[in-house]
Amino acid sequence: MSAQPRRADARRNLDRVVRAGIAAFEELGDTPSLEEVARRAGVGIATVYRLVGGREGLVRAAFEAFFAEEIEPLALTARTAADPWRALTHALAATVERLAAHRVLLAAAHRAGALSVDTAERYLGPLAHVLAAAQHAEQVRPDLLVRDLAAIVVMALASTHPGDPDGLDRRRCLALLLDGARPGTQPPQPLPPPAPR
Repeated sequence: MSAQPRRADARRNLDRVVRAGIAAFEELGDTPSLEEVARRAGVGIATVYRLVGGREGLVRAAFEAFFAEEIEPLALTARTAADPWRALTHALAATVERLAAHRVLLAAAHRAGALSVDTAERYLGPLAHVLAAAQHAEQVRPDLLVRDLAAIVVMALASTHPGDPDGLDRRRCLALLLDGARPGTQPPQPLPPPAPR
């Protein structure tokens, strides 16, 4: 009978730790210690380690929480749009811009390996319905998968850099990638194998 309250307690503590971590990254840059995160969350350092397993685990948990709260709703909203191509492009562009706006967390997620196609695919899953509608309307390639949309997001974010504060490179990269998602007159040809060294 006491197990349920402990689980609820652990969930509440995890939520506090993740939110404290996100706030610490935003306010302090890429330097907050786990002790600082524990202090902000109102828990002991041992609780932080037990819940997220260290700094890399904290970054992963914070990044996944950000995806769940900020990115998944964009994918869900896209399902109600009348034009599936516009819905897809808007959802992907908004995803890239929201993630890029959190530079510190994004950089930490890159280093921790938390920004992956797998993570993006999981939270962009609701776009499957929109993608199917766009394919039915012949607005996108018939072989495109949600995983490809996730890869587009990750590749566009890879072009984010401090020397481009307005994000022009990032948006240009995204436009090029989305152009490749449009239907072509011929199926894509396999690339030749790399030349021997």
